[in-house]
Amino acid sequence: MPNSFNAARRSASVWSNSETLFDYAAKREEVESIEARMGQPDFWDDNEAAQAVVAQLKGLKAIVGPMGKLSTAVEDLDALFEMAEEDESIAEEVAAEIERLEKILDDLELKALLNGPNDSAGAIITINARDGGTDANDWADMLLRMYSAWAVSQDYSIQLLDRQENEEAGINHASIAVRGPMAYGYLKGEEGVHRLVRISPFNSEGKRQTSFAAVSVTPEIDDSIDIDIEEKDVRVDTYRAGGAGGQHVNKTDSAIRLTHIPTNTVVQCQNERSQHQNKATAWKMLRAKMARIEEDRRDAEDASKYATQARTGFGSQIRNYFLHPDQRVKDARTGHYVGSFNSVMNGSELQGFLDAFLRLKAGKQEKV
Repeated sequence: MPNSFNAARRSASVWSNSETLFDYAAKREEVESIEARMGQPDFWDDNEAAQAVVAQLKGLKAIVGPMGKLSTAVEDLDALFEMAEEDESIAEEVAAEIERLEKILDDLELKALLNGPNDSAGAIITINARDGGTDANDWADMLLRMYSAWAVSQDYSIQLLDRQENEEAGINHASIAVRGPMAYGYLKGEEGVHRLVRISPFNSEGKRQTSFAAVSVTPEIDDSIDIDIEEKDVRVDTYRAGGAGGQHVNKTDSAIRLTHIPTNTVVQCQNERSQHQNKATAWKMLRAKMARIEEDRRDAEDASKYATQARTGFGSQIRNYFLHPDQRVKDARTGHYVGSFNSVMNGSELQGFLDAFLRLKAGKQEKV
């Protein structure tokens, strides 16, 4: 027991020093400063800017809150050590407390990896059906539900920006905004091709089908961030927004598609109430796309990875999902594996894949 206590005391010393590692004092001062700003009577005059500040506050509190609890718990642990040295029956309680604190510290270390220029921003996720026919359309819709379920589990908000139904099943493409602390930082590693293998529900012969969907993730940036886009470089197309049919079909060309000609970057929006609102949202999506391109440009390793990553076909996928011959999900980059397809698709075990990618980028996990 003395040896285990000594190891535990060393861990407690590391936890105490973690306040410096996470710059706890500076972050706490920043929280107080933002809260004071939010108390000003004109804070909500610019709603979009105010929402960005609120998101920043939530991101800071996601670190400051657990860090404060860890600091208090470490102080209490010293008293628990002294009690355990006199009463060995308390050893089990000490072990449980150490395990709890290690989980808190592990979570904080992951959050510390979210230090990219746009990591604190919301995320815009766009999903496109690729190879695989109707199965690919259904697969794209399944991925949309997976990310939505994960966002709900994290208490993040979701806004549907664009959705184009496929006539037979699923979707051709869709875009959603996910807003919450470090949403983009967590989700940016999901960019790439996702591959599904299953017995096709759309094949009367019950054959196995492989289908693909491409996921794009961009930061949702506000107007305070300067993104240089020349209007002359952008083609604006209008089209009729899709609907479920009947009397609610949109009879005007209210949907907007923007094409940034130099980079062939395309965004579209049809879910707002008017063409004007769709255009404003589409421009926001385009600025987000360009911010992602610029971010990748600054990071040579990531830029190379994304530039050479094929959008469709075998061998290009970042993650493989299997429903046949067995149920499992495995990431092609990190090797992270979950033996339950449904637990990933319902969002409950997606976080493990996000965390594994963060560790890989930070060099804390070997690439497979």
